[in-house]
Amino acid sequence: MTKKERFRQFIEYFSANQPEANTELHYSDPYQLLVAVILSAQCTDKRVNIITPAFFSKFPNAATLAKANFDEVLSLVKSCSYPNNKSKHLIGMAQKLMSDFGGLVPSEIDELQKLPGVGRKTANVIASVHFQKPAMAVDTHVFRVSARLGLTTNAKNPLDTEQQLLKYIPQEFVSRAHHWLILHGRYVCIARKPKCSECKINYFCKYYQTKILQKKEDS
Repeated sequence: MTKKERFRQFIEYFSANQPEANTELHYSDPYQLLVAVILSAQCTDKRVNIITPAFFSKFPNAATLAKANFDEVLSLVKSCSYPNNKSKHLIGMAQKLMSDFGGLVPSEIDELQKLPGVGRKTANVIASVHFQKPAMAVDTHVFRVSARLGLTTNAKNPLDTEQQLLKYIPQEFVSRAHHWLILHGRYVCIARKPKCSECKINYFCKYYQTKILQKKEDS
């Protein structure tokens, strides 16, 4: 199967079976999404969704968060991973929004990356999820699932994965494809023991064809 055909099968399957895929983070505006995504680094969306209601009640916008002290923020986010760093980043992010962007979350990836705690992955999530731009955020799920399916080849890092995916996925599908890959990695194509026998797309999965089927045939 050619790579182009593999991408076609991927898009056709998920377009038919999961057409409305979206983030599992709870948010109501771009500021809340930005906070949630910063908190989600190496932390589950489920945990972030437990933290954010109290956080948004205390700091409903960038203006209130920009005036917060470190201990106030830490007390609200301490149950997530790396709470010290994230507390500093959240306050710095809010202060930068107020000083440089009028308190509004920018839509451009380059502008988003000027904010403390916002790398390329986070910037792509905000641009894609809220602003509906054709940006591909690559986390560990996207990196792993893309390689296993055969959508990427020998990708060395997240940027390499991003570039390979964007080469073949039409712009109108990029935002949804990001969620398709994440959700598939989160619930089916898990890291240690992928549920290949339950997987509905193993018929075009390179990992399944070369690692699982081949092993069965050899035995």
